[in-house]
Amino acid sequence: MNATLDKAQAYRKIINAWCMYDWANSAFATTILAAVLPVYYSQVAGATLPSEARATAYWSTGISLSLLIAAVISPILGTISDVMRGKKRFLAFFVAMGTLGTGLLVLVDTGDWLLASLLFIVGRLGFTAANVFYDALLPHVAKPEDQDRVSTRGYAMGYLGGGLLLAVNVAMIQLLPGTWGARLSFLSVAVWWALFSIPIFTQVSEPPAATVALTPGQNVIAVSFQRIAATFKDIRQYKELFKYLVAFLIYNDGIGTIITVSAIYGAELGFGSIELILALLLVQFVGIPFSLIFGRLPSKAETRRPFFMAFIVFNLVCLPMAGIVGARLLPGEISGGPLPAYAAIGDAVGEGVYPIDDPALTPVGTWTSRTSPDDVTYAATTNDGARYDLQFNGQRIEVTYSTGPDRGIWSVEMDGRQMLDPDTGDPLVVDAYNATVRYGVRHAFTADAPGMHALSLINTGQRNPNSQGIVLALAQVKVLAPIRQSNLIVILGLVLATQAVGVVFALLVGKPLFAGLVETMDTRRSIILALIVYSVIAVWGFFLNSVIEFWFLAWMVAIVQGGSQALSRSLYASMSPAVKSGEFFGLYGVMEKFSAILGPLLFAGAAAAFDSSRPAVLSLIVLFLVGIFLLTRVNVEEGKRVAQAEDAALLGT
Repeated sequence: MNATLDKAQAYRKIINAWCMYDWANSAFATTILAAVLPVYYSQVAGATLPSEARATAYWSTGISLSLLIAAVISPILGTISDVMRGKKRFLAFFVAMGTLGTGLLVLVDTGDWLLASLLFIVGRLGFTAANVFYDALLPHVAKPEDQDRVSTRGYAMGYLGGGLLLAVNVAMIQLLPGTWGARLSFLSVAVWWALFSIPIFTQVSEPPAATVALTPGQNVIAVSFQRIAATFKDIRQYKELFKYLVAFLIYNDGIGTIITVSAIYGAELGFGSIELILALLLVQFVGIPFSLIFGRLPSKAETRRPFFMAFIVFNLVCLPMAGIVGARLLPGEISGGPLPAYAAIGDAVGEGVYPIDDPALTPVGTWTSRTSPDDVTYAATTNDGARYDLQFNGQRIEVTYSTGPDRGIWSVEMDGRQMLDPDTGDPLVVDAYNATVRYGVRHAFTADAPGMHALSLINTGQRNPNSQGIVLALAQVKVLAPIRQSNLIVILGLVLATQAVGVVFALLVGKPLFAGLVETMDTRRSIILALIVYSVIAVWGFFLNSVIEFWFLAWMVAIVQGGSQALSRSLYASMSPAVKSGEFFGLYGVMEKFSAILGPLLFAGAAAAFDSSRPAVLSLIVLFLVGIFLLTRVNVEEGKRVAQAEDAALLGT
């Protein structure tokens, strides 16, 4: 009895250690990949680049380069780890690489875009490659019947760990002076990642290697390449597994794209940064329980499956209904819906873009015209007191100007009064000095209330200590759409009320209505259920136009995001020979990298073709529907049989 108990405790300890690594490395995903470093790279590290677009291009190049390197080496190193029994050693190497590259980002300051790019590539390569060997340990640490539950538990731990550190990092950025909040956030990710990786190295044993005999003159690298070649040569032997890989490549394109573009899409619709950041954190934390729910959905031993199934189906139907009804019935000031556009009144212009030579803008003083490399006209002056005036109806107004080594300091007046810095209360000035010329720089100013206002942009005749002149160069002024207003407390309350109704619904009708259906659920069908939810998300995303809908949609994404990816990993593990897990998860990693490239390309192409992101969001439904169809063609049991036979042949058991 004690021996059995000790064995069960040891098993749980190993599972906990494996899951803890997801807690460790998810800090990189949230702070470095998603929230902090992209903005820091554009605004600080790339501040000396000619434009924000150039900074974005360099950042994207770093992402693509790191993914390409990882895609090339993952199957090779994975196979080597199988032959030489070295999964943990490779995991340790790439964790060390990732934490070193991430930690050294603390050195990146203004203009250090090249250093930031190099360190990011090192960190991203370590993060991506380490995941190959982490995933490859799954079939060795979890029993076949536990793999769904363990995989989803890992994702849940990742959501919690990544979300907690991101919240701490946001507080650091707000509280610490200058760039130190962001820089120390990067260092905190490296420390977090390294510290919480310790359990997987101390508690998880190195899996056995395949019984491959090395003949004289051979080495482990040569044998590994032979293994990869043999796998592709005998691809028909793994037909079901590779059919699944193709399905995964397609539907994961859609999942990855939704994760990547959701914040940008929300910003395009005019939602505020607070609403978007809090929605990101909402997904992060709500994803924890729903990942665990999806992990239990395929388990025959789970007695609560009818309840879980009823709860998911309720959300599939009622979340869109509640969000749409709320957007239609609630006032725009609560729902965050669009408000009427500002119209021109008399001499005051309405919502729109006004180039610097537009008659609505009135120059005072001496100005000359300059043309930027992208053929945009700028009005420039070196005269102290020279100004541009605009009367407008609205509240927010955005000015496009250029910075450079000869630029000076200018002030902004609203209705004849000097605007004040909202953070310090001091008179607001814009220092246009930059070490290199940069066009297309934007700055938005907000009046106290909507209505008729007069904006004045004034050359103060002052300069930055490093500036070679006092040039003020303006390109255009844009009267922005009305600021969306929303009551997030009311919106969150409505979301939680919907969930409470869903719990009651699942308790009352779960067993009567869903007991039979849930018996048909396995891992593959659970993934298909998640893809159906994603299909609804793609359609709803095309129509939504309010903060309340965005938050209800974010909750819907949280329901399936972790579960769909975790079950995809465990289903793949069940059809892969455990003794070749490094090789096969290397191939799995390649598919993940391609999905990170192809999905956004599809989205970008659709957005460019229609000049709007709405059709691009809708186009993602094709990926989900094709993925569902291909999944229905996969014979999972046959795939498992082939994998088990391969293990028996190679291990002699």
